Amino acid sequence: MTSSQSGDLHGFAPDQSPTVLLLIDVINDMEFPGGEDLLVHALPAAREIAALKQRASSAGIPVIYVNDNFGRWRSDFTLQVRHCLEDNVRGGPVAELLRPGERDYFVLKPKHSGFFASSLEILLRYLGARTLILTGFAGDICVLYTANDAYMRDFELIVPEDCIASESVEANQHALGQMRRFLKTKICPGAEISFDGLDASTP
Repeated sequence: MTSSQSGDLHGFAPDQSPTVLLLIDVINDMEFPGGEDLLVHALPAAREIAALKQRASSAGIPVIYVNDNFGRWRSDFTLQVRHCLEDNVRGGPVAELLRPGERDYFVLKPKHSGFFASSLEILLRYLGARTLILTGFAGDICVLYTANDAYMRDFELIVPEDCIASESVEANQHALGQMRRFLKTKICPGAEISFDGLDASTP
């Protein structure tokens, strides 16, 4: 079905689901100061994210890559993926684990929050999302900022604690504490998130 067939000329998302999985800044070359420290924690987190993503996709839960454009205003998400996979960059192993699939959605963001000056909010509206599962990097910056903006938009939040990473364990734990205390976020291991019985469907 096309957007014109759906009666909406501004876009159409073929999936409907009250729960959506967000992968924040996982396609990232990590070629910046502190990137080496981030990679130490991001790589094990990426393995957990990959497992969670596989379970979500199998359950029909939409997956959205919410990714920084890293100042490459003439680039797009496909080029960013290719850069991370082919240019021998520090973040290559993470991108290899989390390369997007054909059915995944993506949103480019220019700043820390996935909601700021991006199409994320309208995409979530089309999907019918009410609960967001947030994963990605860095936990104390882009994940936290996205969680904050999601909370102010009345989304329910789940953050699997082993699926986010920051440059240090201390920074990551502090971010998790902030999300739990102020944003009413459910914090749990990724393996404890169950997709059974969720009303996810693809017309």
